[in-house]
Amino acid sequence: MLARRFSALFLSALVLLAIGACKKAEPEPPPPEPVRRPPEPPVQAEYVSPWSEDIVEANEEVHEKGLLGDVYFEFDKATLTDATRSQLGKNADFLKSQDGEDFVITIEGHCDERGTNDYNLALGDRRANSARDYLTSLGISGDRLKTISYGEERPQCEESNEDCWQLNRRAYFRVTDRM
Repeated sequence: MLARRFSALFLSALVLLAIGACKKAEPEPPPPEPVRRPPEPPVQAEYVSPWSEDIVEANEEVHEKGLLGDVYFEFDKATLTDATRSQLGKNADFLKSQDGEDFVITIEGHCDERGTNDYNLALGDRRANSARDYLTSLGISGDRLKTISYGEERPQCEESNEDCWQLNRRAYFRVTDRM
């Protein structure tokens, strides 16, 4: 009987040793992360001007020679000052001249960054129309003058100070077609 107990005890010890000696199965490692590549940058379409090459060249030449000048406005205003009327008179003289008589002009109204987008679009529209109305009073046909407002969206200067804001409060004259 002692031998049986000893055998049972011995057998139990062997089983416990066998169980302890077995390595626990390690969990499988997670699958490797897929290789993440940065997204390809979008292909930039080449800018195609809506105007013909001769119109683009005419616009550049007119501005390089100073034949059409910008007019500038006071803060939050679309009224013409003596300085803006003087510049608009020079612009009208050019448009009446032999060199400028066949151009169609788009007058772009611009604002500084202050104010809401909607407010600045409306103010830019008033500025462009104010310049157009004065040019028509000087004898330029309304058929040759178009207006558009860009509000604050196309600043000439991007700093936040009065000198820069003054440059952005303007009406810009762009040659966009020929009669």
